[in-house]
Amino acid sequence: MSVEREYDKRVEAGKLNEDSAQREAARKLDSVLERLAEAKPAGLFRKETKVKGLYLWGGVGRGKSMLMDLFHDLSPVKAKRVHFHEFMGRVHDEMNAWREMSEAERKRADHRVKGAGSDPIPPVAKLIASEAKLLCFDEFQVTQIADAMILGRLFENLFEDRVTVVATSNRHPDDLYKDGLNRQLFLPFIERIKDECDIFELVAERDYRLERLTAAPVWHVSDDPDERETLLDEAFERLTLGARANSCVLHVKGRQLQVSREAGGVARFSFPELCARPLGARDYLVIASTFHTVLLDDIPLLSKEKRNEAARFVALIDALYEARVKLVATAEAEPEDLYPAGDGSFEFQRTASRLFEMRSRDYLALEHRTPPRAEDLETAKQGEKPADETA
Repeated sequence: MSVEREYDKRVEAGKLNEDSAQREAARKLDSVLERLAEAKPAGLFRKETKVKGLYLWGGVGRGKSMLMDLFHDLSPVKAKRVHFHEFMGRVHDEMNAWREMSEAERKRADHRVKGAGSDPIPPVAKLIASEAKLLCFDEFQVTQIADAMILGRLFENLFEDRVTVVATSNRHPDDLYKDGLNRQLFLPFIERIKDECDIFELVAERDYRLERLTAAPVWHVSDDPDERETLLDEAFERLTLGARANSCVLHVKGRQLQVSREAGGVARFSFPELCARPLGARDYLVIASTFHTVLLDDIPLLSKEKRNEAARFVALIDALYEARVKLVATAEAEPEDLYPAGDGSFEFQRTASRLFEMRSRDYLALEHRTPPRAEDLETAKQGEKPADETA
């Protein structure tokens, strides 16, 4: 099997339109599969073969995630697919856990590295390398200095452990962490990525994501629960090109946020999952940074008894809007009628206005971006409270 053959099957089945740029990208991914299959394991007098990866970049909606789906499923080695933001959240948690270990605990750890001491990067890289020989990253981007300053050493260790990297991104490697603080310290990492991965730009002429988003309304009003569920089932299928839904865990300053259904940068939540639980702006910013599209089920009419849910919904929409995340939702009413009375109902009209803008073609065509306040995730006060009674 090959990525190109799987691509042909989808074209023949009418799930995809023939696209020469996508086909060329599929061939590039097949080259990685061939190298992985032919790689020789470590022997008595030789190291394991190093396999060059692929950095696939291009504009939004060009089919990168779809191709990554096909590639990951065909891997001949143990592979792990993860959104880059999720991956870095886990890295920071593992680094903090290593720092908090006693010397005795570090000596007993399976991923200890001789001479590392309290330095967490070598053991964390060893832990990651033990879990997969192929790392597949969705939406590879670097926006936070906390990530930028550790990536060079982290990936140096991963590459030395013969981990192969395949990544999708909206940016050429030379534009990663562009204009970031102390960027000169980040430049060696860019060169290492270019050494370890072939760089290929996917120049597809059509924005398939925009076409799928505009194929049906993104705000559905219905009082029939079954109809609302069916509408979002169809939207998820359409926006992910039928990709297999996965679950993942987002890391929010040492806490874990479970995402039960996601694929190709699209995540689906129910209103209670995001707004009836004690979540706050920090959680919503991580969601907005991780996914380019959010499907939200069953937004109810909000009353003064649900002022906490209303406050969280406002915080959620603010985070999605700032990140240009696309929202597809089912609700019991149009935005301006969702919260007619209660604390903050007057201010809610700003949220209603944003929801209307988020339905426009101009907004749907915007590129997903990291929220301007996402950098605050690393420096926000530990004691910050969720958006509940005090919101």
